[in-house]
Amino acid sequence: MEYTIEQATKAEHLEIIEVWEASVRATHHFLSEEDIAYFKPLILDNYLDAVELRCAKDENNKIVGFLGVAEENLEMLFLHPDTIGKGLGKKMLHYVLQNLNVKKVDVNEDNPDAAGFYKSQGFKVISRSETDPQGKPFPILHMEYKPV
Repeated sequence: MEYTIEQATKAEHLEIIEVWEASVRATHHFLSEEDIAYFKPLILDNYLDAVELRCAKDENNKIVGFLGVAEENLEMLFLHPDTIGKGLGKKMLHYVLQNLNVKKVDVNEDNPDAAGFYKSQGFKVISRSETDPQGKPFPILHMEYKPV
């Protein structure tokens, strides 16, 4: 399957948040329904506007993933569950490394698949926080790109 990565528009935010929710439900098993309900409006109303936002579209022009970058940090990278494990995440990560000067990413420690993915792509853990940026008890691994 071929995917394109392009600048996301404000009009696409509702489709993007649907991808976020599907992705989180498939990969963030440590989050409760209350947590998802807490984060969803924050992402939709604040975080998507605070990053350089790109979306990945399939051949039918449907958004199947998205990423956000701010100050050389990959702030978000989410894939629709149907695309996980099919090379799209790697393609999106290589895109930000080559085009958006990304050097760092923060990953939920309780999402070992994501941490393993970034490690396999040349990221190393440089520090750890006990809580997420909102002060919630979700430990964060701070990773930096250090290719061999």
